Amino acid sequence: MKILQVHNYYKNYGGENEVFKSEVAVLRQGGQEVITYTEDNRRIDKMNSLVLAAKLIWSNESKHKLLRLLNKEQPDIVHFHNIFPLISPSAYYTCKKLKIPVVQTLHNYRLLCPAAIIFRDGKICEHCLKTILPWPGVLRACYRSSHLQTAGVASMIAIHRWLKTWQKQIDIYIALTKFARDKYIEGGLPEKKIVIKPNFINSDPGMERKTKSYVLFAGRLSQEKGIAILLQAWKKLKGIPLKIAGDGLLKQKMEQFVRENNIQNVEFLGTVTHDKVIDLMKKAYCLALPSQWYECFSVTIIEAFACGTPVITFPLGAMLELIRPGETGVFLKSRDPQDIALCIEWAWKHPEQLERMGKMARLEYEIKYNAKNNYELLMEIYNKAIKVNNCNI
Repeated sequence: MKILQVHNYYKNYGGENEVFKSEVAVLRQGGQEVITYTEDNRRIDKMNSLVLAAKLIWSNESKHKLLRLLNKEQPDIVHFHNIFPLISPSAYYTCKKLKIPVVQTLHNYRLLCPAAIIFRDGKICEHCLKTILPWPGVLRACYRSSHLQTAGVASMIAIHRWLKTWQKQIDIYIALTKFARDKYIEGGLPEKKIVIKPNFINSDPGMERKTKSYVLFAGRLSQEKGIAILLQAWKKLKGIPLKIAGDGLLKQKMEQFVRENNIQNVEFLGTVTHDKVIDLMKKAYCLALPSQWYECFSVTIIEAFACGTPVITFPLGAMLELIRPGETGVFLKSRDPQDIALCIEWAWKHPEQLERMGKMARLEYEIKYNAKNNYELLMEIYNKAIKVNNCNI
């Protein structure tokens, strides 16, 4: 099978970029012919904001690039990951015009929410979920704290809801968990077109027995990821080291918070390579991931599982399906920093239980999130999309 994989890279390297690379690799390892079409958001810094707003609704540039590639390569199927903002929904119409099946992975909630995370001002926000025009997001400047930029994203969502792009131009959607699938159905996507396939790790990092000497936070330093409440909890902890791998809008603010409150044993590592993150996980006592939004699927969690590292997190969104409390990790009881501190302290004082959870987490990875299983699921989905497309021709 010849497969075209399409992705608009984010400025900051994250889970979606990693999944795109992993799926391209696993398909090639399985003997499939894979070609790629990518854009990179580093381009948008030089663009006029009005031009960019027009592109995210309908990009003629991307449409013509893709059309040339499709005519040249004639793939059997096109699999989209992120199309925002440089590729745009015009790409779907280009594929359908040539009668090529379309698959779209739902990595986030962009088709329902201008901010893509259903989260605002420190809490879950579903105000735009069922509105034709996501005007609440525009009023609150949910995307990049800009009314103008949010209006651009909201217009894209509204126009393509009105055109029924999401219903007619995609043959199969891939949701990463049942929770995310249900949320998208609630937001208006066609139930019969959404299948579930989890993320995975293409290259097994292996579970090595190393000295566990700290708690690890690995991810974007932003409000929805819970870094602020984690550090508030660390004010109440003594003698437990925390390593923070990642960057983001809150990095300087969090570093200042640590200094002003004289919080000990906290080390900011900044942006690190993927290999370094894996090495950090192998040496971590546990992964602290106090995300406050409906994570679609955190690749960081299954990376921790693969390394035999249990996870401490909130019972929200995908976490309810990924974590088995007491077996592969621990659920936090509340957002109260005192409760979080007590949970971390308990974990630190019970190494035998944490080691047992780590072994169970590793088993969970081996059963559910390995490359072989994911390859087989992908091929099943592609064959289904081809059948659906043929029925609609």
